[in-house]
Parts: sequence; C-alpha cells; structure tokens
Amino acid sequence: MNQDIIQHNLDMVAAHFHSEELNEVEEALKLYTDDIVWEAPNRNLKFVGKEDVGNNYRRMFASAEGVAFQTLQRFATEDRVVDDSIVTMKLTGDGFENFPVRVGSNVEMRLVHIFEMRDGLISREIAFEMANAV
Repeated sequence: MNQDIIQHNLDMVAAHFHSEELNEVEEALKLYTDDIVWEAPNRNLKFVGKEDVGNNYRRMFASAEGVAFQTLQRFATEDRVVDDSIVTMKLTGDGFENFPVRVGSNVEMRLVHIFEMRDGLISREIAFEMANAV
C-alpha cells in the first residue's frame, strides 16, 4: 500500500469536512472530480457533476446553522476513505430534501461517509445519514 496516497486521501477528506463546517461550498467543490457523484441513500438522493452537487450543498447549508462535526473514526485505502461522525446543527429551512426532521429542530445525526477517490480527488461521496431531533 502506498502510504503517501492514503495520507493524501485522508487530507482531502479532512479538507472537505473543514470546508463544509465553514460553509465554504466553492472550496469543497474544488476537492471533487468534475463527474462527482453525491448520494444520500436514506433520502433517495443522487446528484451528478459539480454544478448539481454544489446546488444541493448551497440549499442544505442555507438551511442549517451551528453545524459541528465530531469525528468518531476515519480510515483510508488507496481508493477509499470511510468517515464515521456525529453532526449537530439547527435545521432552519427546507433545503435538506426528504429529511426526516422538522424545520426548526435541533438535530443530532450519525453520518457515515464512503468517499471514492480518483486521481487525488473525491469522485463519489455516499452519505448514510441517521438523523434525530434532540
């Protein structure tokens, strides 16, 4: 295994979450391949391409405040990164399509990601979300 590639993949995902936490959508998009596929199977969502994914992120982050990530574990191979986190936020709008929690709620969400990596960038992001109002 190439430890340099694995570390690069871990660094890319860390940068991705950092950009999300700061609501810097454009910075997050730079970490994706042009043909990025973003999926949230629990919400039956799939977006393809930077423009589509970016629009989804803008809607989501315009509908949340106080977003904070707590990483429980993160590990990588040469072509995948798996992240298991807890996310807390206040849901302030309807930008989270098919979301199981009412607008106005404080949310605690277990969030498991599988990132597929290609040529040093994120080529697929699958987000398994388990959200509850708290």
